[in-house]
Amino acid sequence: MKVEQKKWTKENGWEIVSSGNLFTSAQLVLIFGARAVLMDFKLIEDIKIMYPNAHLLGCSTAGEICGIQVLDNSLVVTAIEFEHTTIKGGKINLEPSQSSYQAGEALAKLLDPSELCHVFVISNGLGVNGSDLVSGLTKNLPNNVTVTGGLAADSDRFIETVAFWDCMPDNSSIAILGFYGDHIKIGFGSMGGWDPFGPERLITRSEENILFELDGQSALELYKKYLGEHADGLPATGLLFPLSLRTKPDGQGVVRTVLAINEKDQSMTFAGALPEGAYVRFMKANFDRLIDGAIEAARACNTSSDQFTPHVAILISCVGRKLVLKQRVEEEIEGVRDILGNQTVLTGFYSYGEISPFKFGNRCELHNQTMTITTLSEE
Repeated sequence: MKVEQKKWTKENGWEIVSSGNLFTSAQLVLIFGARAVLMDFKLIEDIKIMYPNAHLLGCSTAGEICGIQVLDNSLVVTAIEFEHTTIKGGKINLEPSQSSYQAGEALAKLLDPSELCHVFVISNGLGVNGSDLVSGLTKNLPNNVTVTGGLAADSDRFIETVAFWDCMPDNSSIAILGFYGDHIKIGFGSMGGWDPFGPERLITRSEENILFELDGQSALELYKKYLGEHADGLPATGLLFPLSLRTKPDGQGVVRTVLAINEKDQSMTFAGALPEGAYVRFMKANFDRLIDGAIEAARACNTSSDQFTPHVAILISCVGRKLVLKQRVEEEIEGVRDILGNQTVLTGFYSYGEISPFKFGNRCELHNQTMTITTLSEE
């Protein structure tokens, strides 16, 4: 595997970050950038000229990861040449009449299951129920196939997100990439680092990913009470206070982030499902634990991949973590670098949701407020 990385900024234009002397040999290019930058289609055309034979996969972000830098209003481009691995991909457009579960089913049908070993998916980040998307996808893939990926973002604006596979970015695309063969080695890990507070509460009224009541009370009213002075900034400030969701008595909790609120019906829309009868707790940030979570996610990648040295690591971290860590945000990237080593090219983005198993052997889940890492190498 050979890897090359470039970045574009308004101030400096195109810059080479690391050179692999790739041109026509590149088969895959990962592109992560601010929505406004991605919608400058001339830049996408530039990338097609740089790598004329490569598939293009990418999305809009709440921050771009390039090495140990976290950038804004940029494009980060990572080109990959595989020596022994076949890749196949595709995309669908989520239709208004189509459920997120059905979208997941449709995505799975785009890939030939024979010799498929891993799937990477990038979805638009608004108007999709991420947990239903994951369910529809995983239930229609072979049991041995792992899935990782994330939801596109739009800074902390929550206005519009875009994603793409071999096309110009648009706001309804969900893209999928399949890796084939036994030479590709995939690692993955996903960890949070948020502290729960307050009592556990029962979800007494919800519809898929829309929450109405907790313990028979208005969920939005209760949420505002806990947020205090931060309530005026909803939904963006909701990123600072996610919910931990537990659906089974002995189950591991997953984190859910609010994407929108509706004052008229007192509802809150989350990135994934919150089923009635499940329990949630409010959560708040702990700076050191967030950084430790990123480090543990990197360690989990080694566990799930027989401790190979990755050529590429795709980091998908939640926008909420970026808002909390602020000037310290690069510390979580530096922590990942310390574990994976200097030989690994780091790319990725800050997201509205992360897709990964908790650890090797677990089923895939939608997460919020985690650092989720996918590592790639060949043998």
